[in-house]
Amino acid sequence: MDTSTVTDTARVLNEALPYLQRYNGETIVIKYGGNAMTDERLQRLFAQNIVMMKQVGIHPIVIHGGGPQIGAMLERLNIQSEFIDGMRVTDAATMKVVEMVLGGLVNKQIVSLLTQAGGKAIGMTGRDAGLIRARPLTLANKPEVDLGHVGEVVNINTTILDTLRDSNTIPVIAPVGADKDGAPYNINADLVASSVAAALKARRLLLLTNTQGILDKNQQLLTGLSPDDVNRYIEDGTIAGGMLPKVQCALDAVHAGVGSVQIIDGRVEHAVLLELFTDQGVGTLIRRST
Repeated sequence: MDTSTVTDTARVLNEALPYLQRYNGETIVIKYGGNAMTDERLQRLFAQNIVMMKQVGIHPIVIHGGGPQIGAMLERLNIQSEFIDGMRVTDAATMKVVEMVLGGLVNKQIVSLLTQAGGKAIGMTGRDAGLIRARPLTLANKPEVDLGHVGEVVNINTTILDTLRDSNTIPVIAPVGADKDGAPYNINADLVASSVAAALKARRLLLLTNTQGILDKNQQLLTGLSPDDVNRYIEDGTIAGGMLPKVQCALDAVHAGVGSVQIIDGRVEHAVLLELFTDQGVGTLIRRST
């Protein structure tokens, strides 16, 4: 390692110090999805980033998606999927596959990666320990449509998460909940991450995605946004399409008391650490109005 490399490393560590102090003892919720979940190198780097956070005194909670993996398994099993407004209609047979893929394959893979990186992690779904109470999701513009076992969050039982935090364990949560009768529901991972962050009054919520963040009409990155700014961009059509549900989850979290929400590009190596521990950060930051 030459002198310039050593100097650069020292500069980065020095820049990170105030952020390490700021987030010590704080809870940070990370929604893990997109390319970061499918690229093997990014998977390993993500796991290392999360373990590092835990080792420096931060309490990360990982909520993951798995739509592509579910789709691939349904195709292998010759189970047809129907989508309404971007939502997969989930009958009983599809729900069994969802639970198998999310709670089994994807969840355990993430736990294994964290363990290999030197962390102590435990995988769970929202059905475990009554973590996520759910109810059927109704589309506001199509209330007559039955989406089957597609749900929304009613309540987060934070007791188990508090216990895991105090035992120095990283929770890895699959976005499956249950209603009061125990029936399972598939829930959007962004929504679960927002709900968990809100219930815990997390310091920050990071939403990993496949874009740089929120872009203006000239495709330039927007950041440092207040809820009022976000609403203006929604009204003028700057924020539209698939970004709308993600942004609404971010707004819900901020309004519920989460310090800030970052929509960041999971395709960037070390995106989580760059966002948390550097002055520049990456992606779009949404924070409460002062």
